[in-house]
Amino acid sequence: MTVYKREMVRHQSREARKKVQGEDLVLFFKHIYQLHSPDEITFVCIGTDRSTGDALGPLTGSLLQEYGVNHVIGTLASPCDADTLEKRLALVPSHHAIIAIDACLGPKQAAGTYYLAEHALIPGRSVGGKLPPVGHYSVAAVVNENGPRPYSILQMTSLHFVMGMSRTIAEAVSEAMKYRQTFHI
Repeated sequence: MTVYKREMVRHQSREARKKVQGEDLVLFFKHIYQLHSPDEITFVCIGTDRSTGDALGPLTGSLLQEYGVNHVIGTLASPCDADTLEKRLALVPSHHAIIAIDACLGPKQAAGTYYLAEHALIPGRSVGGKLPPVGHYSVAAVVNENGPRPYSILQMTSLHFVMGMSRTIAEAVSEAMKYRQTFHI
């Protein structure tokens, strides 16, 4: 990692992430759609379909495609995980705004909430992964409580709970897109 990247990561970790409930996601996505054309936004939905907690990204990506979002990386059919992340990011056009979506673990009282930021997230941080920062904007969904064995916690997370959070994110994106289309015709 270059000195620049280390400084960028240090700076980003100090920036506040806004903790919100699902109903507040629409405002976040409306803000992004006011700044960027839908044709210049790529959603990078990080995770794997082999762990229920970590399936939030691919589930969300698949739902986004069903809602008609054009630029989605990371679906159930083609997950964007630790093994493929860097290769898949290289395919994103340089002029696109990237919205990273990933599952995370957090304090017990935070389960079911979302951390929003106008900067990158670092995938796999809660399980000790060493992946590059992703996104100009980010959504980290707290799918379960953090604990001493994060991989086990992710694997034993309720799929029903994760699917509900994924649906909430995708519906918020869809509503924000409709709002943009209504007011930018």
